[in-house]
Amino acid sequence: MQSLGNFLRRNFEPLILSAQVFVDLGVLLLACWLGYLIGDRLGMTGDEANLDVYRQVWALMSAVCLVSFHAFGMYSPVKSLLNMEEFKAIAKATIVSYFVFWTLLILLSKANPANDDTILQPLVWLHRMFDLDFDPINRTFSRVTVTLSFVLILVLMTASRFASFKYIQTLHQRGIGNRNVLIYGAEAWGRKLRNKFMLVPTLGLNLIGFIDEDEGRVGQVVDRLPVLGGFDDLERVVGENKVSEVFVAQPDQDEDRVMEILSECERIGVTYHVVPRFYHLLSYKIRIQNIDSIPLITRADRRRSVSSQVAKRLLDILVSALVMLLGAPLFLLASFLIRRESAGPALYIHERVGRDGKSFRMYKFRTMHENMGGDAPTPDSPFDPRITKIGRYLRRYSLDELPQFLNVLKGDMSLVGPRPEMKFIVDDYSSLDKERLRVKPGITGLWQISYARQHQIHDNIDYDLYYIEHQSLLLDLVILALTSVAVVKGTGAY
Repeated sequence: MQSLGNFLRRNFEPLILSAQVFVDLGVLLLACWLGYLIGDRLGMTGDEANLDVYRQVWALMSAVCLVSFHAFGMYSPVKSLLNMEEFKAIAKATIVSYFVFWTLLILLSKANPANDDTILQPLVWLHRMFDLDFDPINRTFSRVTVTLSFVLILVLMTASRFASFKYIQTLHQRGIGNRNVLIYGAEAWGRKLRNKFMLVPTLGLNLIGFIDEDEGRVGQVVDRLPVLGGFDDLERVVGENKVSEVFVAQPDQDEDRVMEILSECERIGVTYHVVPRFYHLLSYKIRIQNIDSIPLITRADRRRSVSSQVAKRLLDILVSALVMLLGAPLFLLASFLIRRESAGPALYIHERVGRDGKSFRMYKFRTMHENMGGDAPTPDSPFDPRITKIGRYLRRYSLDELPQFLNVLKGDMSLVGPRPEMKFIVDDYSSLDKERLRVKPGITGLWQISYARQHQIHDNIDYDLYYIEHQSLLLDLVILALTSVAVVKGTGAY
């Protein structure tokens, strides 16, 4: 049993990625089959088509999709923040697969197995491999049905990957497939790295303790983890605890000393990761240039295209108008219940700081008794005595945020972006914190759907920096979808 456990720990990622390929193939075939059933029910499966023809189409579709998934990094063991890049890759790979599939069909229709043309030989080989006997030009199958199947591939693959991420997270939380790791440095940066590990169980890291330069700390407990030794003890600690990775959190350390630590890791044969001196700079999109042997780091162009700005604004207007229209009865009901329970207006209006430091009036449904809001700390528990009974319900399901769609329509806010802060907090912003003011604040964002939601917004700027540097219409749609899941689950404001 112990040998099986060691095998799983050493080969967890390759095994999971191999299993993921088979799961993806099953999802692809399921999407194709459902597309066929829906198309058949609607009478759109083609005039002369039969199931054998569609099986050949599905085989080609699945092959194209799997290759695209691999090309877009969907089988990489490296995961992005909250798996955002993986969800974006699903959409990109599915769209590319759709166009590649139809291009291949057009080319295959011209590839005769008896053709000796060397240029068409790869297509002839593909024709023979799939034993194709359909004609895309003469409609032996339905283009509408195939298109519907690709739409289902996008939907089902997104749901499947979301379930896979949750399942892998559960395995890691149970200790299955976790890798034993050390943090070199028990000071502020090491403790901050430790907190990130605790927030993100999907990393699959079993943090066993610290190594520290200060021998006086050896044997002590820092943030509930032991300091297991110093530099000279590194080899012993790695061997005794079967450590596979060491995270060097010494960004303020002398460069020569850091290189000495890395050399020791290489000698021992353990993988190392380094927190760089200017680690926040690497949160941005950067370009690395070289002048002879000297590398130079440059911020990439931060300007967004006019088309992307227009698309984001259109999404804001369309979704907000739809919510305001369909949610009108809910607005009236919430207002009535709020005013019936406690004196005061139904709306809570407070000044917040938006894009470029400009102040605006933000709307929310009032969830606390009158005159108990202001600049006081935000409630962190549903049992806060300031909160009304209806307020607890509104906060749990984030319904108190609904009036902010008015702010979106006015242009003060966007659907997705950093949360707007109060002025007294913004006044104490560092130069790094002020990066949050480069874009419009949002109703939801990465922080709201992250593991760090229970902590202060301004203490988790990494999420906002990631969004600001990678913002796109596709990322907004992914965040909105995940926010909808969180709202339905009732994670709310707590």
